[in-house]
Amino acid sequence: MYGSAIWPVTLESGDLLLRPIRYRDKREWSEVRSRNSDWLAPWEASNPAPGGRLPSYRQMVASLNNQARQSTALPFLIVERTPGFREPLIVGQLTVSSIIWGSAMMATLGYWVDKERAGHGIAPTAVAMATDHCFKVLGLHRMEINIRPENSPSLRVVEKLGFRDEGYRERYLHINGEWADHRSFALTSDEVPEGLLRRWLRG
Repeated sequence: MYGSAIWPVTLESGDLLLRPIRYRDKREWSEVRSRNSDWLAPWEASNPAPGGRLPSYRQMVASLNNQARQSTALPFLIVERTPGFREPLIVGQLTVSSIIWGSAMMATLGYWVDKERAGHGIAPTAVAMATDHCFKVLGLHRMEINIRPENSPSLRVVEKLGFRDEGYRERYLHINGEWADHRSFALTSDEVPEGLLRRWLRG
């Protein structure tokens, strides 16, 4: 399953949607990120190259779109229907990346959520939606999430969803200016035959 067969796609559960990130989202995305700069800074990926910078918004979207065309990523925004607004508002971002086909059939998932909407079930619902899509529609077998040991909110998300703790990865990713340790969590499709979202909402 490649190219247009897997992307673009929009997923939905109640008032929460996962939809493709777009160039025209720049203003709203930038405003949300600016409001959350202190909240997100300790967990932000950084460029380990000397003097390295993160890509601009346009460069980021172009890179993500290119990965989607190559069937190696699903770049979603997390948006929420909100009273008084015609269009759902951006409340976070979720990217399924490093999709490997063939004998592995696996991917890695990362996300962030607006601090003002944290604690309302948005992150676990979004993760469950994306994981179900990868398992049921794309036919992937394994989803992996890597989290800083100090990131308590994200650790609660994977614990709520029943991801297995697979151990410690030393200096795994360059985060906030340094190589940082992570804990690795995973789930396979045969562990949630009824669907992760259904299990999460039922629980």
